[in-house]
Amino acid sequence: MQKKETGSYNSLLETYIKQIKTFPLLSFEDELELSKQIQEGNSEAVDRMVNSNLRLVVKIAGLFTSPNVPILDLIQEGNIGLIHAAKKFDYRKNVRFCTYASLWIRQFISRYISSKKRMVRLPQRKEETVKKIQKTYHVLCQTLMHQPGSSDIAKELGISVQEVNSYINMAVDSLFLDQNINDENISTMDIHEDYTYSPERNLLKQASRDGTLRVLNKLKDREKRILSYRYQLDGCERHTLREIGEKMNISPETVRQIERRALRKIRRHVDELRECIYVEAI
Repeated sequence: MQKKETGSYNSLLETYIKQIKTFPLLSFEDELELSKQIQEGNSEAVDRMVNSNLRLVVKIAGLFTSPNVPILDLIQEGNIGLIHAAKKFDYRKNVRFCTYASLWIRQFISRYISSKKRMVRLPQRKEETVKKIQKTYHVLCQTLMHQPGSSDIAKELGISVQEVNSYINMAVDSLFLDQNINDENISTMDIHEDYTYSPERNLLKQASRDGTLRVLNKLKDREKRILSYRYQLDGCERHTLREIGEKMNISPETVRQIERRALRKIRRHVDELRECIYVEAI
């Protein structure tokens, strides 16, 4: 009986793959045009963008397969991520849709797998509190530069350490039942996925950086170096004209003239730079 069910499942998967192969792949120009139509509210453009990338979901889902999670379930979740990506894709970022969509597909599949690990599903209110604890953990990791303990999380959220530990205890899955949950060094990464991760934010940051560098690369090396010192580019600290002059063995007035000349050149590409601007929502 089990072999019969397995054969039926494999047949269903093969049929699905055969069907999605009938949808033609898109060129970069096709993707840009469809993105414009999607932003105008064209639902047929969404369907075409999604259908042409269903094979991408199958490929990514195959990387997450395990005996406990059927691949068709992973494909279904990945398809939801693909639809989400198609609706949010911005043609002005000048990036292939598969690069953008892959981030969202992986995110949706990862969240699905994480939810399936839980032995007992929590009520929505408690689930939201666990998410807040997880998000706070990841934020504190970045600000404190070390793994925060329950007391750090409790202080940040304005609740007691006992409450933090209680919610963590609720969320622990079977893989971690033998661990000491009251340990101050516990990592809530073991409890819930990282909701601070945003595929779109990461992609937009990278696109913004790449676009800005493309414009800067049109300048002469000395002009780029001076702008880097003056405007803290590439992680440099902000320097005065005198400090730059001393570093480059030229006068402060020469530095000022080179800076003005470089800025005039950049203004010629103001439209291109405007497309690169990324402001993270607070």
